[in-house]
Amino acid sequence: MTGTLPSDSELRDAMHRVRQEIGKAVVGQDGAITGLLIALLVRGHVLLEGVPGVAKTLLVRTFSRTVGLETKRIQFTPDLMPGDVSGSLIYDSRSAEFEFREGPIFTHILLADEINRTPPKTQSALLEAMEEHQVSADGVTRALPDPFLVAATQNPVEHEGTYGLPEAQLDRFLLKLIVDVPGRDAEIDVLRRHAEGFRAGSLAAAGVEAVLDTGHLEHAQRAVENVAVTADVLAYIVDLARATRESPSVQLGVSPRGTTALLSAAKAWAWLSGYAAVTPDHVQTMLVPTWRHRIRLRPDAELEGVSIDAVLNAIVQQTRVPI
Repeated sequence: MTGTLPSDSELRDAMHRVRQEIGKAVVGQDGAITGLLIALLVRGHVLLEGVPGVAKTLLVRTFSRTVGLETKRIQFTPDLMPGDVSGSLIYDSRSAEFEFREGPIFTHILLADEINRTPPKTQSALLEAMEEHQVSADGVTRALPDPFLVAATQNPVEHEGTYGLPEAQLDRFLLKLIVDVPGRDAEIDVLRRHAEGFRAGSLAAAGVEAVLDTGHLEHAQRAVENVAVTADVLAYIVDLARATRESPSVQLGVSPRGTTALLSAAKAWAWLSGYAAVTPDHVQTMLVPTWRHRIRLRPDAELEGVSIDAVLNAIVQQTRVPI
C-alpha cells in the first residue's frame, strides 16, 4: 500500500465495513463477528460452539470473503487422519523421490468444521500449526501463510458422536464464542432473506464482497500492538487469573498463557472501541470468552449445575478493580 499511512479512525472504519458486509449473509451474531475480528487483529484462533444450524460455518465463510483472505475448509469426521490436515509425503514415480504435498492447513483462514467429531489424534495435528504457525513433516519445518487463523466450529459436547478437545488444544484458542439460536426478530429476518432467494452456498449472489485489504489489516494489527496498558491493569489481569486458581469450584485455573491471551483480546477490544489504552472495563468484557475454555470445574461443582461462565462472572464481581 502506498501513500500516507491510514489513521486509526480510517482503520476502524474498515473494520466497521467488514461488519456491514457480513451482515448481508449473517443475521444476529454481532458478538461472534466481533470475536473473529479481534482474533484476526491479534493473530489468534477462535472456537465457535453452537447447535447445528445456527450459521457457524456460514459466518466463517462470509468473514473470510469480506477480509479478502484465502480460506480452506476441513470437515472433521471420525476417520480423518492427521495427514489429511497438515499434508503428507507422496512418492513421485517420475523422480523416484518423495515429495511433500501440502494439506488444507496451508491457507490464511482454516475453517475446521465440527472439530470435535474427529478423534484427539487428528485434533492434535493442529497443535503445532496453531501455536508456532508452522508444520513439521519428515524433519522439515514449513511456515504457514501470514496471517493464519483457525476458526473451528464444534457442537456442544453433550451431543452424540463428539470427542472433547484436549486441554492443550483448547488453550491454543484465543476465544471460545457461543453461537446461540437467533432471537425471534432475527430469525424472521433469516426466513425473509431465504424467501427472497438467499442461498448460503452463493455469497457472491448475496452481494458479499472483500472490503479489507492486507495493507489495512497489517496497519490495524500494529495499531492494536501499540495500545497502552498500565501496571495497574496488568496487575488486575493477574489478580483475576489467581482468583480462578483459588476458587473452590475450580479444579484447573487459568495459566499464564491465559493471562497473555486476555491482555491481547482486551487491547484489541480497546482499539476497536476507540481507546488508546486498556481499561478494566475492556478486561471484564473479554474475560469470559477468553477464559471459559481454559478452566475446569471440580466434579462436585459440575454435579451441582455450576457453569463456568457463572464462576467467571462471580470472580469479576469479587476481584478489586483498580481505580
